[in-house]
Amino acid sequence: MKSFLPAVIFLFSLVVNAGAQSICGTTAYKQQMVKSDPSLIEVFRNIEEQIAAENNKTNGNFAMRDTTANEIIYIPVVIHLLYKKAAENISDAQIKSQLDVLNADFSMLNSDQANTPSAFKSLAGNARIQFCLARVDPQGHKTTGIDRKYTSQDLFTTNDEMKMADKGGAASWNSKHYLNIWVCRLSSRSLGYATPPGAAADKDGVVIAYDVFGTTGNLRAPFNKGRTATHEVGHWLGLIHMWGDTNCGDDHVDDTPKQQSYNFGCQNFPKLSNCSPDSNGDMFMNFMDFSDDACMNLFTRGQVKRMRALFAQNNIRNSFLASFACDSTLAVGGPLPTTVTHDVVQPAVPVAAAIKIYPSPVNTVTTIECKGATALTIKTLSIFNSLGMKVFTARLNQEKTRIDLTNLTRGIYIVHIGDGKDKFTTRIIKQ
Repeated sequence: MKSFLPAVIFLFSLVVNAGAQSICGTTAYKQQMVKSDPSLIEVFRNIEEQIAAENNKTNGNFAMRDTTANEIIYIPVVIHLLYKKAAENISDAQIKSQLDVLNADFSMLNSDQANTPSAFKSLAGNARIQFCLARVDPQGHKTTGIDRKYTSQDLFTTNDEMKMADKGGAASWNSKHYLNIWVCRLSSRSLGYATPPGAAADKDGVVIAYDVFGTTGNLRAPFNKGRTATHEVGHWLGLIHMWGDTNCGDDHVDDTPKQQSYNFGCQNFPKLSNCSPDSNGDMFMNFMDFSDDACMNLFTRGQVKRMRALFAQNNIRNSFLASFACDSTLAVGGPLPTTVTHDVVQPAVPVAAAIKIYPSPVNTVTTIECKGATALTIKTLSIFNSLGMKVFTARLNQEKTRIDLTNLTRGIYIVHIGDGKDKFTTRIIKQ
């Protein structure tokens, strides 16, 4: 996104040159973080090393914590909507339109990818990341994923007060399992900012101005296509601006051409700068530049590798692979387990007998054991994917039943056995 609050001489020069335009607040925000807590320098350095190590090892292809595959990564999102005036209390439809944009942009399904210059088309990458409004809150209750709150604050700045309940904001949900997005009125021409990977857990997330969020409603042109959120979520997933936030800098991505600085508006191809490596010039249509919403249309394969590396085993965003908050069927009215193990997850409600499902991860066949009195009762087994869609059903009428899961794709699945108070819930990983 783009903010009017520079923190260093280079950012100040951007504002002077940009005039009435807005620039991204994330770089200045990160610098403020490091100034307040110098220990973050080492944190960010370690994350960069983790990204590099994962990309060298797997080429960016993985999904589960114990496998290496090109699977879709699902991210539950909670929208903290803070409003004082009626116009700021945007509709559910506007919020959902933003989720649609994120899902298209991070899956290379955006229709305007056709506008990518032919010189860059082969570099475009599909991040295979999908976003859903959370259906289970941190207490285990059903939710819409939209947290509306009236605030007495006229506006917010990059001091993070929108994330503090005692400052008129809303406290974050567990940032290990939810992407927190705060939508509110921001100061001046600021459109939003994001925390880089490694930020404090209670601050982790993205902040977006209410009038640049989504594609419908009262929006501020030319930021009315939902690309502010795409840009800021890119930062949340470890991406850096195209010019590396300095003159002809480095964004740590191999397939993005070096460029001197930012681009505003809608440029004509080719747009050359003093450090252009060839006649193709700047990739000004990349989501990590400052071009108008309608003129952004791609992430590169290298950027995709960098984002997905964060989800590798032991890396900073890996915990999202264990999140099941997209599945409303798991909202049972009480606390839910927050970690995935390879053994049975304890059910949130009592069951009449012990139930075991093994192995997990499973390659082809899993075994279900129902010990005690329940082994004599016919029970229904249902398996759901991460979007809450039922993908498999079976009837259990013996103590030990073997289920062939060969036809299921790799991923985390939710398993329900039984009904009502006797329902058992756990998860399995399919390799």
